[in-house]
Amino acid sequence: MGKSKYTYIWVSFIILVFGIIFIPKIIDRVHKGTVVESDRMSIDMNNGNLAFIVINGEKRKVPDFAFVNQDSLLITNNDYKGKVYVVEFFFTTCPSICPIMNQNLVQIQSEFKEFDDFGVASFTINPTYDTPTVLKEYAEKYGVTNLNWNLMTGDAQGIYDLANSGFNIFASEVPSAPGGFEHAGMFALVDRNGYIRSRVDDFGNPMIYYRGTITEEDGVNDQGEQEQIGILKEDIQKLLEEK
Repeated sequence: MGKSKYTYIWVSFIILVFGIIFIPKIIDRVHKGTVVESDRMSIDMNNGNLAFIVINGEKRKVPDFAFVNQDSLLITNNDYKGKVYVVEFFFTTCPSICPIMNQNLVQIQSEFKEFDDFGVASFTINPTYDTPTVLKEYAEKYGVTNLNWNLMTGDAQGIYDLANSGFNIFASEVPSAPGGFEHAGMFALVDRNGYIRSRVDDFGNPMIYYRGTITEEDGVNDQGEQEQIGILKEDIQKLLEEK
């Protein structure tokens, strides 16, 4: 994760102390500890449940995308219409956080195995290596069985644009980083209509993303960060029950 993790912690600290409800578009670009292109953000609640992320008066929606999955099928955002799903950015040769993230997602998959309207969208940030064949082997290794869990590859710039500008989840090729890439290790939660959703904290600020790098069983990591898989599962259930 490198310095990007500490940038996220810094942003969270500012929100906590000053009650400012903003995050750089939420974070448009974080690189080498620098945050740029900030933008005002607010929240909108739906029936007291989970918040919508609102930027410049518009609810944040998943942008259009089209990539090839582990079965060499073209998958677009339209394939997730009517479904609640979790989004991650990862790569198969990741030596650090990706195995934990995908173990967590497999656990979530098991929790909601009876729901055919739940899915996962996994985008590789190393598409040159992560071909459909490699993604298929990775899916089999981790036990991906949900028919709505697509591990996708394609144009590298398109994937980075989707991560950094579309979801505001940092991802970048950094040769000096473990495995050659840096990424935030966060999950995004999307509702049936394609809107990014989140619970709010005790101060009324949107949590926005869910930490994917700590298991529910571990509870807290070495940096004192609390696991968020438990609350992610609760929030998935809330969205599945939304009408």
